[in-house]
Amino acid sequence: MSLQQEIIERFGVQPEIDPAAEIRKRVDFLKDYVKKSGTTGLLIAISGGIDSAVTTGLCKMATDELSAETGKEYITLGVFQPYGEQVDIADSYATAEAFQLKYKTETNIGEAVDEIAIETEHALKSIGMPRHLSRGGKGNVKARTRMVVQYALAFDLNLLVVGTDHASEAITGFFTKWGDGAVDVTPLSSLNKRQVRQLAGVLGVPQSILDKAPTAGLWEGQTDESELGILYDENSAYLEGKEIGEEAQAKLEKQYLRTEHKRSPIPGI
Repeated sequence: MSLQQEIIERFGVQPEIDPAAEIRKRVDFLKDYVKKSGTTGLLIAISGGIDSAVTTGLCKMATDELSAETGKEYITLGVFQPYGEQVDIADSYATAEAFQLKYKTETNIGEAVDEIAIETEHALKSIGMPRHLSRGGKGNVKARTRMVVQYALAFDLNLLVVGTDHASEAITGFFTKWGDGAVDVTPLSSLNKRQVRQLAGVLGVPQSILDKAPTAGLWEGQTDESELGILYDENSAYLEGKEIGEEAQAKLEKQYLRTEHKRSPIPGI
């Protein structure tokens, strides 16, 4: 078995999908998981990007159907988490409006992240390594701070935290360990980026979000494709079992092997 075949089998990506059938399958999965968990709904952080928009649509369908079927209220809570001023925060609110979220809240992580960065720099200075926290290090703090807030809300409201990671992110390890990768359930995990876009078209994700360049939003000007050096079209084609350029395939497989620790259980002895 080639490494490509091994990866495709591991993530369960299909070469072609029926978007409507995939939506139904994932909504039913969320409904079943909520019922088994004894929780009262789902929490989704809405970044303003396509992955969180699609996930929001799935969550809202699931909780609306559960409420109708049981006579009890199940909720989807949308959480906006800008760091300071978020230039595309309007897209987060557009997602909430598109899916008619009744429950939504904004928590600005700016002060908390900056305070953690300051304390980290004090710690570095104390061991004789005075310097500012790196851009990547601070980006990880942002992602992990967001999850701290999400889980605090989820605990008090008896909700499950829903992740937006999919196979195109998993293969490259393009998520923060114990940050956006630390969630209760991931309804997009066997889809690639192209397939997420297919679901978006059926669900009615706002056009402004469909047109945006994918970004993790961890620093100004950051985009997924420029940071990785791999196009999502190439990434998706690889996961669909298609041939891609040798250079792109080598980059993708190198990134997959380099980030294996992010996808593996915590080792012990």
